[in-house]
Amino acid sequence: MVSVYFGDMHGVIYNPARYFKNTYTDEWIVDDFCKEMIKDVDKSEVIGPRIIDSPVLGGITPRELSGGVKTLICMYKCPDKVFNASACGDNCAKWILEIGKRKDIMINLRHIMDFGSGEFNIKVLNTDQVVNNMEELIPIAGQFVR
Repeated sequence: MVSVYFGDMHGVIYNPARYFKNTYTDEWIVDDFCKEMIKDVDKSEVIGPRIIDSPVLGGITPRELSGGVKTLICMYKCPDKVFNASACGDNCAKWILEIGKRKDIMINLRHIMDFGSGEFNIKVLNTDQVVNNMEELIPIAGQFVR
């Protein structure tokens, strides 16, 4: 399940891209689930652990991936850490939910992320409520973010 804390939170990794740069391993990049996220979010194909084919930039290293996909990979590979998910765009929301189906994660948001029109389960830590859709999430999140 995905647990979200809205607003300032102690212990959050606010710069997930920097954390990724200093922590990732080759294994992270060639993990099948991570390859799916890279393909969907960055429209790039993992060729090997140190080379990714980007349609915009050509051959890049994992360090040149977008901040959003770096954050997703960190969430997936380090579920014991809390990452600033506001480093992600809304195009990452479905992947946050998918990671939450695979393992329990806690994220921090400083904005209201659009998790789509479908049903989902997110625990809002600020109020200890579980919400099932955006209609339920928006009024709660709106109390804590500007």
